[in-house]
Amino acid sequence: MRQQKSDQQYVLKVSLKGNRRIWRVLVLSGDQTLDDLHETIYLAFDRYDEHLYSFYFPRAASRRDGIAFRSKEYASPITLQEPDPINDEKALNAARTRLDKLNLRIGQTFEYLFDFGDMWWHELKVVGIERRDHKSQLPMVTERHGDSPQQYPSSED
Repeated sequence: MRQQKSDQQYVLKVSLKGNRRIWRVLVLSGDQTLDDLHETIYLAFDRYDEHLYSFYFPRAASRRDGIAFRSKEYASPITLQEPDPINDEKALNAARTRLDKLNLRIGQTFEYLFDFGDMWWHELKVVGIERRDHKSQLPMVTERHGDSPQQYPSSED
């Protein structure tokens, strides 16, 4: 079954947590997936070595949140191949989750974790939801602020 093309495009500001001076603005079509968003972030921050990733809606749980707080996790397809020994709740597949299905709204924030070892945390904010210009090739990076940090900083950094 062929996916229907979306008439929406989403404008997202992606900031590195811990250094909010480094951010990118991305535009994706509503028929693109969270896996497409991951790939766009990966390229926008000049990464070169693939790792596992997850998106958290509204944000990742922390110890201070207690048991009552549950975020929805959308994980890379590779992550889903193995059971999680820590979390018994099954993550959702980022490659099967279209942006249009997330009911995103302007001002909404969520988190993205790239590389579970080095833990590159990002905050994403929906800054625009627009009628899609079908002439534009999406996804695209429309703004870059700050130099991308090295994916593997040297011990001197």
